Amino acid sequence: MTRKSKAPDLKKVAETRKKSGLNQSEYWSRFGVTQSGGSRYENGRTIPKSVAALIWLLETGRVAEKDLQAALKATAR
Repeated sequence: MTRKSKAPDLKKVAETRKKSGLNQSEYWSRFGVTQSGGSRYENGRTIPKSVAALIWLLETGRVAEKDLQAALKATAR
């Protein structure tokens, strides 16, 4: 697993998402968040610690996309 050099700035999460080339639905669903919830976070609402941790883990390369998706699937209600 390759680690990226810099942790994401959660205050600039919209910028991070746009750089990834994903729309809001695609980006936020990776973390179990709806498009509307992600929009709120991008517009200044505080991101819950659990979601922030998932973003940090994925964006810093400490967890792979496939592992994140497997965990979300395994914990789906």
